[in-house]
Amino acid sequence: MSLAETATYWRYKLIPDHVVGEILAKRWIDNAIPFFVLIVVVAGFSYLMPGFFSLGGLTTLTRQLGEFGLVVIAMTIVMLAGGIDLSVGSTFALANITALALLNVYELPLGAAFILTLGAGALVGLVNGILVGYLRLRAFLTTLVTLIIVRAVVDMLLLQLAVRISGGVVDSDLWDYLGDGTVLDIPFSFALFIVIALLTHIVLSRTRPGWQLMAVGGMRRSAYNVGIPVRRTICLAYVASGTLVALAGFLFAARLGGAGSDTGLGMEITALTAAVLGGNSLGGGRGSVAKAVFGAIIIMILINGLVRLGVPSGASSLVQGLILLVAVAIDVRWLKNRHKVLAKVYVSPTYQSLPATLGTERNSSSPYALNDKLRDVSLIGLGEIDGPEDVILDEEDHIYAGTRTGDIVRFFAPDYRRQEVFAHVGGRPLGLAFAKDGALLCCIGGMGLYRIGKDRQVTKLTDETSRTRFSVIDDSRLKLADDLDIAPDGRVFFSEATIRYEMHEWAVDCLESRGNGRIVCYDPDSNTTRTVLRNLIFPNGICMTHDGVSFLFAESWGCRVSRYYFDGPKAGMVETVIPNLPGYPDNINRASDGTYWLALVGIRTPSLDLALKMPGFRRRMARRVAPDEWLFPNINTGCIIRFDEKGQILDVMWDLGGENHPMITSMREHKGHLYIGGILNNRIGRLPLKGFDPSWTGPASYWGRG
Repeated sequence: MSLAETATYWRYKLIPDHVVGEILAKRWIDNAIPFFVLIVVVAGFSYLMPGFFSLGGLTTLTRQLGEFGLVVIAMTIVMLAGGIDLSVGSTFALANITALALLNVYELPLGAAFILTLGAGALVGLVNGILVGYLRLRAFLTTLVTLIIVRAVVDMLLLQLAVRISGGVVDSDLWDYLGDGTVLDIPFSFALFIVIALLTHIVLSRTRPGWQLMAVGGMRRSAYNVGIPVRRTICLAYVASGTLVALAGFLFAARLGGAGSDTGLGMEITALTAAVLGGNSLGGGRGSVAKAVFGAIIIMILINGLVRLGVPSGASSLVQGLILLVAVAIDVRWLKNRHKVLAKVYVSPTYQSLPATLGTERNSSSPYALNDKLRDVSLIGLGEIDGPEDVILDEEDHIYAGTRTGDIVRFFAPDYRRQEVFAHVGGRPLGLAFAKDGALLCCIGGMGLYRIGKDRQVTKLTDETSRTRFSVIDDSRLKLADDLDIAPDGRVFFSEATIRYEMHEWAVDCLESRGNGRIVCYDPDSNTTRTVLRNLIFPNGICMTHDGVSFLFAESWGCRVSRYYFDGPKAGMVETVIPNLPGYPDNINRASDGTYWLALVGIRTPSLDLALKMPGFRRRMARRVAPDEWLFPNINTGCIIRFDEKGQILDVMWDLGGENHPMITSMREHKGHLYIGGILNNRIGRLPLKGFDPSWTGPASYWGRG
């Protein structure tokens, strides 16, 4: 490797996985702006007013934040449902005067006044909910009208009750505690705000109503189609908003004990600014309570700081308006272009230098020389099966294969003319293997490892593995489990091609050629799953060796086959068996003579081999070129290789022109024949073998039956 190649290699190899894609693009972009604003606001006011964040200043700030934060959470709940509530300021004022009138004028008990105050806020929310949720009126105009009506009601109540309210005194220690009390030196209103924020977070992120709320805000039509009560969910969101705002108004009344015409005036704009500035989307379905709290803190510090600096109220409103304008502009533009930005920065190619391989020229001395050995393969189910990625036969000689439509199809022996759907698994069936009890185990792309019993019952075995230690993101979910084999003790070892991309994005993983894959072990005795090998380059084939203490695995984009010892004196060791294949290896299976069969799903090309040494070129290609014009692996030429455990190539079979099998992903030896599958084919191939045991079957030989 040259000096330049070495520098390029380390430059890209040392970039941690997922930084560009999942951390930088999603986490940083979503949270950087409000975090930066908070730092600027705190640093700015600390510099302008050295005592601003003193103990006394923080106490005053947190008392106000407790009430204002509840209003911001209320606004956020409605926004998450895809709406907006401009009536929060008027509802806040209504709750304030209602609480004071019930206590000072009508002298009701504190508990009754509390319930009736919350009921008044809930009633306003119910009106909004019925109009927006059930009658499907526009949220903006509806809540704007509600704002005007409720504000008019508040003004009329002030004219009649203002004098009587100001002259009354509430003789209640609890009322005084609600306004000025502390919990562990924390103002009561702020402590209550934190508790409600935590409870709301749990409801939104861990309960069915919260999930339904987010679903409705994300896409109402889809939520309706899956059976979510959209109208009721929207209505309840407004009721919850009105109730929380009323609670804030009640606490405000306890703290100040008075009512004025300016109470809650403009609060809807302030609350909306805080919610959007924290990172909650106006489009609905994207946001959290934590972001609402974050935004509330920023706005409350900003408002108090401007007041203490002596800035006129008009200028303060101007600052809030400008902040809201910028936050909305960023939210709308980012929401519109988010997927475009992520598509540009998510792909993170690394340096990959494949070793030179022997040529495939026809009639040459190379073991990989082209030939026509697969030309006369007989075809099973031609045009009747869609994409049999892997094929396997049971002890009665029936063929099983997965299809693109999520079925496992069974062809009946001996002529394989008749077929049936053995099981419908929903996802994309990939690797197959028979367990000792005769059950069929299957890797399903995007779903994990599943078991199909003889009674055809489909059972999930596992869909997650141990999380990578010290990983910033949670990579425990199985995205692309693709091939498996079973150890003599029943443990299932299966490969997951990539933890970054879904099945339909396999070509993007090749573009990265990074160690995104792993091999996972499922232990049925303990029902546990763990990762045994990481940082593999698209592992896409696994096969137990004949000794029962190790397995072979193929790395497609690495163009190599390796061996891993899971038991015995070499346990934990990895050995390279074939380092320089001329194509991209896929499934591996045992042969009856103690050797192994290997499928090559495609052939290397000089252009892609060169591009793998140029990560910058591939990054620019991913950003600037349409996906259908990217450099892709050539998967139009099928090949089957037979090799031994030392990596010696014993036989190679090609289908020139791809007339029978344009690409091959699997092959299975059974009673003197080789059965061939291909994920893009519409047939299963059957090739007679000379010199192989005509009684040998995979399940029978491995589990000692037959």
